[in-house]
Order: sequence, then structure tokens, then C-alpha cells
Amino acid sequence: MTSTEAVPQAADVVVIGAGQAGLSAGYHLRRRGFVPAGDPAGGARTYLVLDAEDGPGGAWRHRWRSLRMSTINGIHDLPGIEQPDVEPEAASVDVLPAYFGDYEDELGLAVVRPVRVRRVEKADDELGDGGDGGHGDLLVRWEGRGSSGVITARAVINATGTWSKPFWPAYPGQETFRGRQLHTADYVRAEDFAGQRVAVVGGGISAVQLLEEVSHVAQTFWFTRREPVWRDSFDPEDGSRAVAMVADRVRDGLPPLSVVSVTGLIRTPSLLAAAARGVLDRRPMFARIVPDGVVTPDGELVPVDVIFWNTGFRAALDHLRPLRLRGTGGGIRMDGTQVHGEPRVHLIGYGPSASTIGANRAGRDAVNRIVRHLDSAGRTALVPGSDSVLSS
Repeated sequence: MTSTEAVPQAADVVVIGAGQAGLSAGYHLRRRGFVPAGDPAGGARTYLVLDAEDGPGGAWRHRWRSLRMSTINGIHDLPGIEQPDVEPEAASVDVLPAYFGDYEDELGLAVVRPVRVRRVEKADDELGDGGDGGHGDLLVRWEGRGSSGVITARAVINATGTWSKPFWPAYPGQETFRGRQLHTADYVRAEDFAGQRVAVVGGGISAVQLLEEVSHVAQTFWFTRREPVWRDSFDPEDGSRAVAMVADRVRDGLPPLSVVSVTGLIRTPSLLAAAARGVLDRRPMFARIVPDGVVTPDGELVPVDVIFWNTGFRAALDHLRPLRLRGTGGGIRMDGTQVHGEPRVHLIGYGPSASTIGANRAGRDAVNRIVRHLDSAGRTALVPGSDSVLSS
């Protein structure tokens, strides 16, 4: 099933998103005996994987063409099938969506796309009841290609990542700027900035990679809120400590930290060369924006033609808002992959599982916990009604 022509009205588990985390969940659901909803196998528990993209690849579909397989910040194999051998200089935007698509086909994951989930809510909320103790059904409301519908589910695995929710900070005078403003998510190629003066904002991995790239064709100015922390290497022990720090935050219900705030920046050969050219001479964050540039805290006007915001992304969780998952700390309190106190809802690719290897493990853990939940509740397979699409 690859289109919205016939979306089942019920599935035991709905996976939202088909990037690395969502495909990992699909793999482990298959291993535990789940079948795609609508499959004729009688008595088996069912699942659906819904994806908002037009094709496979998740966020990799949108990466800039100059991001080569040799320069991506590491990607782990999807569970069960290794990545193909490719040339190091191959564009990741070509290689990884193809790998994801072949993976879906070989495992028969039957991803349904393009489907955008608008809301997930408790079925009892429709009756004004709520407070179902984590044992009632969930309603997944979706739309795609002019159609819409509702899927009844017993559990939801959310794997929507962050790419669809770029973070744009607000600065005084931003609306007066006469030049171009863009985010990492909008970047295509360095040549678009040829001969211009570009303010590159942000202290993360993408920021320094794109700063280095753009600096070959444009005059660049690098602005960050904090002094960057540089490292010469990053070993597995460092990775474990970083994951533990993020896990502690989400366990306490706090928003996850950005990766670079935990790991720091690695001095790669290309960045060492950029530093030698003066490209990495960092400036403190400007105080305001004016029509022709930015003004520093000490009042200096820096004329620029472009403000390039590499200011990160936020977890794309707006569709879960009806479930009222956020706590007073501003984040979602987590118990592993499960939302604390809500055994039907798991977030993967969130917080400590935001890396590709973390997403693989999280997919496995979420499925195992959902199976235990369904077993403990004595819940047999949902029997879906006839496949249908509900008109909007």
C-alpha cells in the first residue's frame, strides 16, 4: 500500500513517520508478528506506517546536494539490511532515499504516503469522558491528496523527527531587513550566495559545515550566542555520556538539549582549513537587525545581504497536542521511549534517540513495550472495518 486510495480504519499500532526511526519500528513490528492493516492474515495484530513525504527517505530527501556520503555526520544501517557500497563523493540526497525505498520494498512495510497526521486524541475525549487510564483507543486523524480519515489505534509510535519544524529566533527589526533570510532547511547550494555578504547564525554542526562551504564564494560573518566548544575527537564513551545527559533531561520532563550543546564541535580537516582562512572567527550574537544589516551589542553596523539562520529544529509534535503530554518543565516526561504514564504513546527519534543508531534501538524498545502493554491488557488484534477514505 503506497497511496491514500484505501486507508484502513483501524490498526493495533500506527507509526507516524517513515524516516530511520519509523522504519526501525516497522521492522520490529514485523519481527513480532504484526502485519500491515488490511493484510488477509486473520487473527494477527496489525500496524500502519504513515508518512507525510511523497516518497521514501525522510529528511534525507531534503538535504543539500553538496552533502556527500563522506561528509554526513554518520548514519547507521537500518536494522536487518546494510547500506549498499557507494562512492564517498556520492550525494546523500541520492543514496539514502534510494536505500530507504529499497528497504521498505524488501521488508514489505507497506508505508502509506503522502499522509499528514493532523491530530491524535483519545477516543473517549469525543464523548467528553477522557481519563481512560491508558487503556482506551486512540484516534489518528489524517489527510492527504484531498482526502481525510480517522484510524482507530491501540498504540501510536511517533517518529516525525524535527526537519519539518525549523526554529527561527526572533530579533528586533527582523521584519525590516531588505535582504534575504533563509534557514538550514531552505539551503540548496553555495553558488546562490556568490559575491554576497552573508551572516551565518548558529553554533551547530550544520552551521559550521555550511559556513565553510559558503565562505568559498561569499564574504561571511559568523555569529553565535555562546562561544563554541571545539574537540579534536569524539569516541564512543563521549557518545554514551552525551546520550545519558539528554536522557536525564527528558526523564525529568525538560526539553531535550541540542546535540552540539552536549557533544561540542569536531575539528575536521576542512574546518581546520577554514579556521586558517579566518572563516571561523566567531562574533557574539548581534543585538538587532536593520534594513541593510545587523548591529552588534557594541553598536557596530555589519552590512549584510543575507541572514542565514542555522538555528536548529524542534521536535514536530504539534499533532500530539490533544493528548496534553507536555508538563510544567516545558518538555514531555519520558520513561525510555514511552511517554510517562501513557503506555499507548511512544516517541522515537526524540531526545536521546535522535541519532540514527539511537533511532534503531528506540524502534525495537518501543515495539517490545507496546507488545507487553497489549498482552497485559488482554487486548487481542483489532478487527478493522472495511478500508475507506472519509471525505473532508
